[in-house]
Amino acid sequence: MVYFRSPARTAFVVFNTIFLSLTAIACIIPFIHLLAISFSGSSAVAAGRVVFWPVEFTTVSYEFAFRGGKFLPALWVSIWRVLLGVIVNLVLIVITAYPLSKNKDKVFGRNIYMMYFVVTIIINGGLIPTYIVVTKLGLLNSIWALVLPGALPIFSMIIMMNFMRGLPEEIEQAAMIDGAGVFATLFRVMLPLLTPALATVGLFSVVNHWNDWFSGLIYMQDSKNYPLQTYLHTLIINFEEVIRMAQGDTAKILAYMNVRTGRAAQLFLATIPILMVYPFIQKYFTTGLVLGSVKG
Repeated sequence: MVYFRSPARTAFVVFNTIFLSLTAIACIIPFIHLLAISFSGSSAVAAGRVVFWPVEFTTVSYEFAFRGGKFLPALWVSIWRVLLGVIVNLVLIVITAYPLSKNKDKVFGRNIYMMYFVVTIIINGGLIPTYIVVTKLGLLNSIWALVLPGALPIFSMIIMMNFMRGLPEEIEQAAMIDGAGVFATLFRVMLPLLTPALATVGLFSVVNHWNDWFSGLIYMQDSKNYPLQTYLHTLIINFEEVIRMAQGDTAKILAYMNVRTGRAAQLFLATIPILMVYPFIQKYFTTGLVLGSVKG
């Protein structure tokens, strides 16, 4: 098979390859630098001698991260939040996008509902009203306070809705003729066809729940219930104070690290789960995003 039929096409492919390669390198370099700092000694980092390889190799920054018994509980809260949040997001996205993907003559008030959802992208309830609602519902200091306020991501719902519009109507009509009801058609016929879109919006939900530190800071009154990102945020912000107040074995560990090495280790640990998840759903990501964005 001949791929390059003209000099212009060849030039475009070469330029595109070089540009994307340089972009990938530009994204990877800061990550490598961060990893090198996390495994380097404080004096080498302070002197600016660390670039892409650890200098005065040490693991004290990671020992400090796991010391005190707070890292693993915070990690478990984040994992539980991601699992629960993604399930809630996907269920609400699917059951909301399905009727909105139909023509307005098939669903009464479809345009009104759609306008309502779109407006919430631009105008939201605000921090204080949302906090009052969460408080009145008795959700403070519970995992549901981290999940329910963002239970239906509108942008992801629109992607799913457009993806459903691109599916052949004959599939749904055949299921209806065979006697399937609305829910049977949705969950037994349509749902298996939504894998690319589900992977795409699922990845969005995972990243959103995993990276969110502000909700934990607002809704969790007990630091024991902090998700990982909130715990890391408070630790990074108060790192200098932690160093000053350290005693015993912790003080010995902190003697071999500084603020930069500690922050680098915490940030690297926070990115590992996303790096582990993304390769498994990457093959669906582009397909689901493109089809869900342009069809309809």
